[in-house]
Amino acid sequence: MKAKILILAAVVLLLASCGTKKASPATPATPTVTEAAKATELTPALAEGKNLYENSCARCHKLFEPKQFTQEEWKPILVKMQKKAKLDDSQMASISNYITSQL
Repeated sequence: MKAKILILAAVVLLLASCGTKKASPATPATPTVTEAAKATELTPALAEGKNLYENSCARCHKLFEPKQFTQEEWKPILVKMQKKAKLDDSQMASISNYITSQL
C-alpha cells in the first residue's frame, strides 16, 4: 500500500512539474532594461536563494517583499528566522544574497 502511495505521489509531482508555462508578455521593439526585468534575471545561486526563501519562510508565515525592509532591517530578521527555520549558514547566505539582490 505504501509503495502505491509513493508511486502515485511521484506521478502527481511529475505531472505538476510539467505543467503549462505562462506566456511571457510581448517584448517591445526597442529593448529596454527595467527593474522588473532585472529582478527576473536570476543567477542559479540567486534562484536557489529565492527558492529557499519561498519554501522555508512560507511554511510559517506570509512572505514579505524584499524591498519592504532595508538591508539593515533584514539582517536581524534573517538571524532570528534562521534558528526557527533550522537553516544552516550556507542556506542563510543564499537567502541573504537573494534578498540583497532584490533591494
